[in-house]
Amino acid sequence: MDIRTRSTRLAVAALAAAAVGLTAVPAAAGTTTGSGTAAAGSPRFLAPGELPPHPASPWYAGPVTAGQPDPLPVCVGEALPSIASHRRYWTEFDTGALQVTVVERSVQRAKAFAALLRKDLAGCARKLTREDPGITAVGKYYGRIAVEEGAHVYGLHTASAWGSSDINLFSVGRDGRTVTFVRWGQMGDFRNAQVGDFKATTVTAVGKLY
Repeated sequence: MDIRTRSTRLAVAALAAAAVGLTAVPAAAGTTTGSGTAAAGSPRFLAPGELPPHPASPWYAGPVTAGQPDPLPVCVGEALPSIASHRRYWTEFDTGALQVTVVERSVQRAKAFAALLRKDLAGCARKLTREDPGITAVGKYYGRIAVEEGAHVYGLHTASAWGSSDINLFSVGRDGRTVTFVRWGQMGDFRNAQVGDFKATTVTAVGKLY
């Protein structure tokens, strides 16, 4: 197995693990169901209750944390700078989420960064399939949302030769020089994608940036 294929499999495995909450900290370990508060003057993050509702579990969240998330999110991870901040979310069952926010030095840099994330998401399924024939990936574009400077929503279904099947929704939004990326995922396929709820979550996320 070459390095690129191994990297792709690790990324997809991390995607599946995040969807079922395996990368989350147990709720008893100081997690919260409250609002997302960063340092004074920093963008606010989603509160757990602002994520797409789960039919059988509340959402939980870790703290707002400076730096890149670990593991990096599939397809956009390499583009995330060290100045990012992030917050992880999970339920008691098969659903997980992530928000990453970056405050750039200028509006122009923020525009370029948001465009890079959108390009990476648009090509994500092709990249995963090309790098590992053991993975089948299908992407969808769900359109633009009119909130602040705009947000865009994407879907990705991945199925592997070893039996996993996961659906993820992603969004990229911008307000001035601040860009936010949101991922929601669970086991399943496009039939299980809560697109309408995720779009509402995206509107809230971008609206809370400042």
